[in-house]
Amino acid sequence: MAASIADVSSFNDSSAEEQPSVPAESVAETSAAKPAKSIKAAPRRARTPEKEFRIAGQPGFVLHSYPYKETSLIVDVFTRDHGRIALVAKGAKRPHSQLRGVLQTFQPLSVGWSGKAEVRTLTAAEWVGGLLPLEKSALLCGFYLNELLVKLLARDDPHPALFDHYISALNQLAHDEPAAIVLRKFERALLQETGVASDWRVCAASGKAITLEQIYVLDPERGPRPARPSDVWPRVSGKTLLDMENEDYSDAQTQTQSKFLMRFLLAHHLNGAPLNTRQILIDLLQL
Repeated sequence: MAASIADVSSFNDSSAEEQPSVPAESVAETSAAKPAKSIKAAPRRARTPEKEFRIAGQPGFVLHSYPYKETSLIVDVFTRDHGRIALVAKGAKRPHSQLRGVLQTFQPLSVGWSGKAEVRTLTAAEWVGGLLPLEKSALLCGFYLNELLVKLLARDDPHPALFDHYISALNQLAHDEPAAIVLRKFERALLQETGVASDWRVCAASGKAITLEQIYVLDPERGPRPARPSDVWPRVSGKTLLDMENEDYSDAQTQTQSKFLMRFLLAHHLNGAPLNTRQILIDLLQL
């Protein structure tokens, strides 16, 4: 199953407005006239044009795109050194545009752009290869990763370590690694890299190390603490928390508890906003 630009059009992301052009400042020249002789106007000092902001050869992936005007696209791109950015791909919808075959999801790209506005102008996009295509259920998992990035990453916030986690997750999915484990690892990395998850090896209430046998709940804003009888948050063992920190999902209990824990935490940090692909995964794959 090939991944195309249209595949990601269902993400709920507001369309970027066209950036208004700023007219050149007009300067009225005035001169005082004498009856016998006119005064020569002083020459205007030439303005030094602002250097255009340009980036070239930046590693990136298309996360999402949607139509813009008649022939163009707004493309949400996750880049290694500049984070998530919005680019207008002019003419990308034209039948013979070279960009139509390049701006594909899950394909490593080298991209360039110019401008400093919220929506910049795509100047180059080249496929660099190196990853197998995602197919069947792995493709759906890939769209889930993209939706997480679109909804949880602020624009222009670089996360090079998370970029590497993303590549690793796509590679594992393409090689048929267990999807549930791949997704848990990426979800945990996303919360860590965006600064909304604490160190799960330390109890937030006492400052002491997590113990294997203790049952905990995870406060989304503070971190793990011992569970109380009145808690309605998901309960997890200390072993599950430590396993997740070590990316060890060999234990069946760790797999089960981590699934419900991450579902709870993501819902909290999304303020209840639904994840469309997550619901499909739950229905089809019980992930």
